[in-house]
Amino acid sequence: MNLTINGQAVQTDTPADMPLLWVLRDQLHLTGTKFGCGVAACGACTVHVDGQAVRSCVTPASLVVGKSVRTIESLGSAEQPHALQLAWIAEQVPQCGYCQSGMLMAAAALLARKPQPSDADIDAAMTNICRCGTYQRVRAAIHRAAGTTQTALQSSARQEVSA
Repeated sequence: MNLTINGQAVQTDTPADMPLLWVLRDQLHLTGTKFGCGVAACGACTVHVDGQAVRSCVTPASLVVGKSVRTIESLGSAEQPHALQLAWIAEQVPQCGYCQSGMLMAAAALLARKPQPSDADIDAAMTNICRCGTYQRVRAAIHRAAGTTQTALQSSARQEVSA
């Protein structure tokens, strides 16, 4: 099976029905994508397929042939972190950290689709489960990365009213 993972062409001898999660973790050793529930409920396994947030634990590898798959390993680096990664740190989002790669990938897909999301947009897109309950911090970090922090929104609203 020929796949494109993080911009690289990869060939793997994989059964067509093997979940993408296990191809990534066990065959390609990209362990940033986590196994959580195995039924697409928790989101720890979220990756991008052609820019869409997808739960890799229930996505057969055969469905991503000819598509672009991005994992957390492609989001940023220590030298050049993604804006979301910086915002995650600034807002102190991670607690145990297990769900964070899936959360970041879901948030990145949201920002790619809607660069200035509202709280409602964030709530609708972020269906990942965090056992530590950092949802308010996740929302704040997404706003920070988008430049839509409450302070920025209030300043923008004041400018519109005075105009």
